[in-house]
Amino acid sequence: MNNIGNNIKLTFFGESHGKFLGVVLDQIPAGIELNFELLNFNLSKRRPDGKISTSRIESDNYEIVSGYKDGYTTGAALTFLVPNKDYNKSDYNSLDNVPRPGHSDLPAYFKYDNCNDRSGGGIFSGRLTVLWVIVGSICQQILESKNIFIGSHIESIKNVYDNSFDRLLIEKDLLVNLNKSSFPLINNDIKPKMTELIEKTKSLGDSVGGTIESAVINLPIGLGEPLFLSVESYLSNLLFSIPGIKGIEFGEGFNLARMNGSESNDQYEYKNGKIHFLSNNNGGILGGLSTGQPIIIRLAVKPTSSISKKQMSVDLEKQTNVELVINGRHDPQIVSRVLHVVNSVISFAILDLFIFSHNKSWYK
Repeated sequence: MNNIGNNIKLTFFGESHGKFLGVVLDQIPAGIELNFELLNFNLSKRRPDGKISTSRIESDNYEIVSGYKDGYTTGAALTFLVPNKDYNKSDYNSLDNVPRPGHSDLPAYFKYDNCNDRSGGGIFSGRLTVLWVIVGSICQQILESKNIFIGSHIESIKNVYDNSFDRLLIEKDLLVNLNKSSFPLINNDIKPKMTELIEKTKSLGDSVGGTIESAVINLPIGLGEPLFLSVESYLSNLLFSIPGIKGIEFGEGFNLARMNGSESNDQYEYKNGKIHFLSNNNGGILGGLSTGQPIIIRLAVKPTSSISKKQMSVDLEKQTNVELVINGRHDPQIVSRVLHVVNSVISFAILDLFIFSHNKSWYK
């Protein structure tokens, strides 16, 4: 299934080593002036970054082939094409019948009767996240025009940790500054230790994972559509579509299971005629609805599956055991790149939910 959305409908198409990737955004109203400076900047942050990323670098040039004219959206389906240039299918010739550990190769082999394109991961590749960044950039510019801001930082690389958000008060300037960085941290002093760990792991032919902490601020009370389009359920559905995401928490998340109700409940008080919270253990969401507090999300990103160390696998055609060495160009970690995709997915989800309670004039 390659389409999603309720009020804005998305269709993704393309494969990692195919000729083109593309996205169709349907039900985007006419008259929106697209911010290409923001879009190009966000795409640049998702690209590989020196020694801590893959050496495959796509320029991410794109072409709008429908839904845009004379600087504005037309109301027709808005379609972007993104050509692939820097790819090498020959890196995967020896893997046709040998599934790579940690990848989708094994279940996809059986689901698609060995007919799917597995080069670079095919439809399961992180390469397709460039489409999320295009979508998210359009949503971001609309949300920020309404003073709604979304940002994330690298909370950890393996066992090296950044500071955490103050869940009760997150300033807009902090999120804006995080969004300007390709390696966003609250405490930038920790960056050398993180990059040293990444580079050392890469030199060993291995990879590392980490966690991302994200925040959404200035939401009104009551965003969300229970039961099945609650804020948590919709965000989780979309965020798990990002390759490498293996866990999600809101607020204290799993720590809530170790608390008493007297500890976990976010209590209220009136201050200067307004309702204030005394804590934000529930991450700005109660009953699937936004509370007006910052929404706080933590995401677990697994280590990159493609590593150059020898691993055990099987030959599905010969039904034999094999020792596998993966060639090609791969990230020693994807946390710093996935983070910018996370921002885009959250931007789309929040905007899509918003439209339930706002008419199309709200866009402008």
